[in-house]
Amino acid sequence: GEVVFCSASPVLKYTQDEGSQRGVFGTLLCSNFKVSFVSDEESTEEMAPLFRNKLYGENDIPLTCIDQIYGVNEEKKKLILGGQVKSKYPSKIIIYCKDLRVFQFCLTYAKEEEAKKIFQGIVHHSLEPKSLKCLFAFSYFEKAGPIPVTHRKQKTIMFESKEDWAMEMRRTKGHCTLVTANENYNISEKLPQFFFVPSAVSEEDINSFHGKGLPIWCWSHHSGCALFKASSLTVVLEDSVSQPYMERMLTAVAQTYLFSVKTEDLSSTLPTVQDIQQAYNKFKQYFLIDNATEFWISDVKWFSSLENSGWFDIIRQCLMKAVEIVECLEKENTNVLMMEEDGSDLCCVISSLVQLMLDPCFRTLSGFQSLLQKEWVAGCHSFLDRCNHLQREKELQAPVFLLFLECVCQLMQQHVPAFQFSETYLTVLSDSIHIPLFSTFLFNSPHQREYATKLESPETQRSPLNFPTVWDWSLQFDCKAQDFFTNPLYAEKPKQDKALRKPHRPKHQRQLSLPTAAFKSSPRKGFFKEETENLKKMLLGKRISRWIHSPEATPLTAREFYQSWLSKPLDYHGLLLPCLDGPAIRLWMQRYLRWIPEVQIFGGGSVTVMNKISDLVSEIQDLQRELDRCSSNAHSHSQRTEVPARPTARQSSSFPFASSRAWTFRPVIPTSLLHGLTMDEMVDKDDDNTEVLGIV
Repeated sequence: GEVVFCSASPVLKYTQDEGSQRGVFGTLLCSNFKVSFVSDEESTEEMAPLFRNKLYGENDIPLTCIDQIYGVNEEKKKLILGGQVKSKYPSKIIIYCKDLRVFQFCLTYAKEEEAKKIFQGIVHHSLEPKSLKCLFAFSYFEKAGPIPVTHRKQKTIMFESKEDWAMEMRRTKGHCTLVTANENYNISEKLPQFFFVPSAVSEEDINSFHGKGLPIWCWSHHSGCALFKASSLTVVLEDSVSQPYMERMLTAVAQTYLFSVKTEDLSSTLPTVQDIQQAYNKFKQYFLIDNATEFWISDVKWFSSLENSGWFDIIRQCLMKAVEIVECLEKENTNVLMMEEDGSDLCCVISSLVQLMLDPCFRTLSGFQSLLQKEWVAGCHSFLDRCNHLQREKELQAPVFLLFLECVCQLMQQHVPAFQFSETYLTVLSDSIHIPLFSTFLFNSPHQREYATKLESPETQRSPLNFPTVWDWSLQFDCKAQDFFTNPLYAEKPKQDKALRKPHRPKHQRQLSLPTAAFKSSPRKGFFKEETENLKKMLLGKRISRWIHSPEATPLTAREFYQSWLSKPLDYHGLLLPCLDGPAIRLWMQRYLRWIPEVQIFGGGSVTVMNKISDLVSEIQDLQRELDRCSSNAHSHSQRTEVPARPTARQSSSFPFASSRAWTFRPVIPTSLLHGLTMDEMVDKDDDNTEVLGIV
């Protein structure tokens, strides 16, 4: 269970309001799960928050959510590094969180010994390297035992059994071979227990090179072509060994449909994980605001600073690459083989985006969660290393999964009715990555999860630890809060007879999908020589990419493909493509701006509008149920049931991440900037007595 290591009192927690040194006194605690601040003041909230996390509150920080800690002495701010803490302690500490919250605590009022212990304790347990078994999930579930499985409203496919994989293959009408030889991880620990490969791959090839270079099935298009991914061979082999193997793999993929294949090396056409981390480090700095003055200074060049970070450009590149692969599958009906060093980073991003654009099933809440289980969890994305939960190898840290969620948010903002889940759902999912309880985000692979959750003592009678997945949302939120996860504007697909649907999907003509000139010769020896040479270079780490089209032609054809799609009537249950022009890539406002009081729009914002629509939808449903009841009881004199009134409050653009509180919004602008920003009216406006919703 949770154990408190140290505490200090009284500690002053500063507020960001007006850049002043005002705050709240209370007790600061550090446990094996989180850093908590317990206020000495009684809560003045008139009603409970509509959206409260059961695991941690507004003044709690999970240890794995702490990003950076700064110490402040005599107004000098210094970054604190794990392992370098001495006997001294700063008068003030600033904690930057991975969910972009900022906490400031003054330790000068506490006893010297307590202040030193709480400072050293927070730094030690959040920033210093630790073992996997030190994560809170292990101590919690060893004491608590298995959590009872709650009834889920919607079924998420976990892809942990042969049946799950076979069902997905039947759903997509694909034709590949199910591999079960890795059930005990005999082939590779970085592959799922069960997976599909092209039918032409032999058993001998499956067991070669520990799964490296093996084309793993991702998804099948209704035309018959399919999307595959593979990791690169890390050891340089002799040509006599590697070339025949690579030629067989390429031939096997091509034989899936019409003997055609295109290869794409993501390692050379997209940024590296180091580039992703560097861009995000620059980007997030503009949302980690210590005080109002700092915000208004950064506001002068805010938009250009965000663009110059390179984060938007990486999002744009990933979406563009996904569109290019969608074009190959949808327009050219050609098999696609994606290559990457480990096959578990950018392959996960692009593969998931392609399926999201092509398959409406994955735009539902349960379908999206099933997609993440298939491509990310079963696909062996290194969540433990990329999130740096153990603070061991900083160079491996990179927000790859967050990058994918960013791309999904762009698609959602451009095609709102196509998605059953909401922006709030994506925001909560991005927060849940940093809660050290869910098996979904704690391990690098299913093998590591299975090995780590087995109890070490053979004499113990208890079964292996059973960590919950993040999809059991009832562990974090009650039913009312989970209602915010659904999109009220989602356009559900109308039910039609199969007989009416059949004629609308014409059979693809063979001549529309014939291979290009590179594949016109018959399948004789050396048939794939050119493409095999390209694949060989990718597998051996030389990272030379080659589409069938020339690199110069790719952006043009992708734009033509987008324009062609744009000219047709929009079908929210068909193909979806993003607009990638500069202004079309927008900031994920809810995630990045929810903790900054100065940017709130009171009574407005897209999230507030969506919540109002959700209330109207609920009211319509209530009225419909009342009409149904009245019609069924037309001859009876039963009384009308009253629908309970919804609590009303003035909402902000940060809703539902807010609580009822009074805030003052006079911007503290430096005198040198005041006249240039022409903010006189806003400065003069007095809203001190206005009761509004503030930031949690």
